[in-house]
Amino acid sequence: MEASYTYLTTEELAKRIKYDCRTIRQQLKDSVLIEGTHYIKPFGRRKILFLWEAVEKEMLKNAASNIAIPMANGGVSHG
Repeated sequence: MEASYTYLTTEELAKRIKYDCRTIRQQLKDSVLIEGTHYIKPFGRRKILFLWEAVEKEMLKNAASNIAIPMANGGVSHG
């Protein structure tokens, strides 16, 4: 069975995840979003295409690990 991906430009990804394009390029790309896993440069060119399914999986993975339960004393429990 052939895998199917949704390819997004930086601008399209920014709209989808509600981040600024500059934040994606300067802070997320190559630190959180890794070439070959979360994005590709098709045909060896400069243009970047993000793989939506991989980006979404990364966001959800990190979101699950950041769940905190507020405690009465003002602290939080990380489950």
